[in-house]
Amino acid sequence: MGLAEVLVEQTIRVTVEALDSLTQMGMVAYLERLSGVRVLPRNRASEVDVVVAAFDHLSADVVAALRRVASEIGRPVVLIIDDLKDDELLLAVECRVVAVLPRTAIWDDMLPRIVRTAATGGAALPPDRLGELFAHVERLWQLVPDRRGLRPTELTTREIEVLRLIAEGRETAEIADKLCYSERTVKNIIYGITRRLNFRNRSHAVASALRAGII
Repeated sequence: MGLAEVLVEQTIRVTVEALDSLTQMGMVAYLERLSGVRVLPRNRASEVDVVVAAFDHLSADVVAALRRVASEIGRPVVLIIDDLKDDELLLAVECRVVAVLPRTAIWDDMLPRIVRTAATGGAALPPDRLGELFAHVERLWQLVPDRRGLRPTELTTREIEVLRLIAEGRETAEIADKLCYSERTVKNIIYGITRRLNFRNRSHAVASALRAGII
């Protein structure tokens, strides 16, 4: 059994990042009630699988907090935020954000599903914003033309198929249906790509594949 399958079955360890104590306590209390999720204090952040970060908007203080989390913890971040502009999405992704949810979405079963997806190497970025994200990444790549690109031989045929569908803005369930795979198989493929090639998340992998002309 691979690491992704183990994480699917085991409790997901999370820590909470917020700027104000009220939000911090509220998120901790909510997450502690969820089945399959264990909340660890900030001083044990090195043990977590996912960071849940809750903010009102992407202010300078929030960006600084996210960069600190990316540097000190180095785990996928699920960002709960009500106001995120298109040009801020790339900045969030650079801070290891792999999923973005509005506050209203956390009160149903979406947050635990997204946390588990993040723990297994998946992502849940707004599909309608992926095009702009990839455009930003493409412009950044053009500023560094001598950086080593992704080679086609580094990806299998089915990995390329999955990345192509992600680039089209398709969700995991849609990809699974399109390719006649289970959702777990799709998540494991994505996890394998990001793990093997040291990508931060699926968006980073897709952007690299686009730049290399693989998809």
